[in-house]
Amino acid sequence: MNTHTPTSPIPSISPTWNAGWSTAVQRPSTGFEKNWAEEGFADQTVRQVVRVTGDGTAARVKLSNRYGTAPLEVTGATLARTADGAATEPGTTRRLTFGGAPSASIPAGGELYSDAAEVTVAAFESLTVTLYFARPTGPATFHAQAFTTAYRAAGDQLTAEDPTVFDETTVSWYYLADVELSGGPARRDNVVVFGDSITDGFGSTVDGNHRYPDALARRLAAAGTPRPVLNSGIGGNLLLNDSPWYGERAGARFERDVLRKPGAGSVVLLIGLNDIGFSEIDLPTYKPNPPLTADELITAYQQLTSRARAAGIRVTGGTVLPFKGSEYHTPIAEAKRRTLNAWIRDSDAFDAVADFAHALADPTDPDALHPAYDSGDHKHPGDAGYRAMAAAIDLAAL
Repeated sequence: MNTHTPTSPIPSISPTWNAGWSTAVQRPSTGFEKNWAEEGFADQTVRQVVRVTGDGTAARVKLSNRYGTAPLEVTGATLARTADGAATEPGTTRRLTFGGAPSASIPAGGELYSDAAEVTVAAFESLTVTLYFARPTGPATFHAQAFTTAYRAAGDQLTAEDPTVFDETTVSWYYLADVELSGGPARRDNVVVFGDSITDGFGSTVDGNHRYPDALARRLAAAGTPRPVLNSGIGGNLLLNDSPWYGERAGARFERDVLRKPGAGSVVLLIGLNDIGFSEIDLPTYKPNPPLTADELITAYQQLTSRARAAGIRVTGGTVLPFKGSEYHTPIAEAKRRTLNAWIRDSDAFDAVADFAHALADPTDPDALHPAYDSGDHKHPGDAGYRAMAAAIDLAAL
């Protein structure tokens, strides 16, 4: 039998909200793995797990209908501490409300925060957000490559304690954009990590939280300087062009995915790999892929760094990793990578540089990833490579 712990919004006078977890949303599309974005949901419940890198005694979630073509009707929502898989810790389930109501309608292109819900959570613990959609949603705003299992069940299973009712899974997040936490002073030192699939964590262990932003958050905590680290990577993302599959171009989403994140004090930029790779090959989803120069990439980087600095955000530039042996690699592509990396290392565009390329290169062939760090496709690191990336970042520069 399903049970729940009903709650009302927490009475508070202007609570201070800090970042706990975040992702970058995308338009509905087919992805690298199966997902439910194009079909959406109808009389179904989706349960999603996120691991926070902040702490607090209350939480609120932000739901996004940015790419919806009609209002999104959220019939109900709950928040709980995570147990294993689709299970939640007994006695921790909280009904979420929206302006005091148990349901909400989010306009096409809009977003909505829930009211605060009581929950005590520490950094590196996980929360479970469960959403029920009684009526068809249409295609769903989502994040394709979560590398975290999401669960789906028929009917209203908002407060289900039996995880076996969730008999379908994907590794994407749906409608969920942010989890913010309250219970401490306002922070101004959060780190946003911005980029493509290497930031997103492609090649890392599913449900392992072994992406390089995860490893960076652990390093900061171990050094006695814990702070939220927010992952704004999108697999396949481009610096110069929007993609039907891989999100809006970096400049178009930078405001939403970096500058407007609560408490953002620092950003790590690593993007351009796909612009280089797409422009050298012709595959169906590697579009758009116009010819481009390293100078065009450099100009786009300069625009991002200028916008971050104008917002008072420190910028660490990351060098593009080696990719010899992958489908992206040609002599022209390699020349572009070397030119871009030389500029990242030697220009004064950044407050600091994280030389990921040097840290992960094969010492016997610097144009290739070290075999110990290669996930197997010769362009994405595996878990060990992502730890090495985090180790290459100067924590003091953040």
